[in-house]
Amino acid sequence: MTDRTDAAADPMDDEAKRRDQLLAAPDAVEADAAPRIDVTHREGVTRIDVRDDAVVRPGGPTRGEDD
Repeated sequence: MTDRTDAAADPMDDEAKRRDQLLAAPDAVEADAAPRIDVTHREGVTRIDVRDDAVVRPGGPTRGEDD
């Protein structure tokens, strides 16, 4: 019996799966799959930062740089 969690059973890594999912939508473009966050792991601490170059950012759509 084959273990489905085996890496050989699923050759796509998490990043490839993410990219595939984001580009599956109609009219999707390569920029839709661009990284939006950086994740850092240190001594039991996980830090998630929104990338400066992320096209899509959290917050309200009406928020400007003056807010």
